[in-house]
Amino acid sequence: MATTYDLNQHYLTHVDGPIALETRNLDVFYGSKQATFNANLRFPKNKITALIGASGSGKSTFLRSLNRLNDNVATVKGAIEYQGLDINQTHINVYEVRKNIGMVFQHPNPFAKSIYENIAFALRENGMTENIDEQVEQSLRGAALWDEVKDKLTYSALSLSGGQQQRLCIARAIAVRPDILLMDEPTSALDPISSRKIETTMQELKKHYTIIIVTHNMQQAARSSDFTAFFHMGHVIEFNQTAELFTNPQMKATEDYISGHFG
Repeated sequence: MATTYDLNQHYLTHVDGPIALETRNLDVFYGSKQATFNANLRFPKNKITALIGASGSGKSTFLRSLNRLNDNVATVKGAIEYQGLDINQTHINVYEVRKNIGMVFQHPNPFAKSIYENIAFALRENGMTENIDEQVEQSLRGAALWDEVKDKLTYSALSLSGGQQQRLCIARAIAVRPDILLMDEPTSALDPISSRKIETTMQELKKHYTIIIVTHNMQQAARSSDFTAFFHMGHVIEFNQTAELFTNPQMKATEDYISGHFG
């Protein structure tokens, strides 16, 4: 018999230091169906925050709201504060939002162009036309891919392995110099070796970016993130430093989920 949890109870730790992004009372609706409820989270700058929870818990819906990717498919109510602005207001330029808050998706989605053009095209589209060669190299280095592709820049991006394609997508995302990088299960389609390369890359990237990642992999969340938020049935049940949440969860639902006794 499934355990019933009190969804009105939650534990959200206070975050010291600079905050890159904050949501206040964020609700997301698909038609009349509510997918997330009153989500209040503060994401610390230059840290990795993992969003965990069962399928359908609302974590990916929440993530996609942070750079307005749910526009036209869902109704998002509440505030998303970035650099002193509520970017969930209707007059906000969503293209500018997405330049500052980039996204890497679950499945690698390189353009059907050369490795070089995958980065250069993104730069040109964003008006960043100076020193393109140098910017391409810097982006590929940032995604820990340069040494593997520096002699193959004219090759099709589709010739790369799945793990390399995903790192190329990361390089493309960081080429336009966002502040925040959203990652929606970026390693779920990859083998364990490629997954660990992505995790290692994330540790380097957080020196320059704030990273928010959705993952179903508890080991990945425990290894890679500084903070973790646990979602259940659209509610943020617990948010804490990762080491504390995994070793000393404050909520019964969190404890049951990470121990495998959930449901």
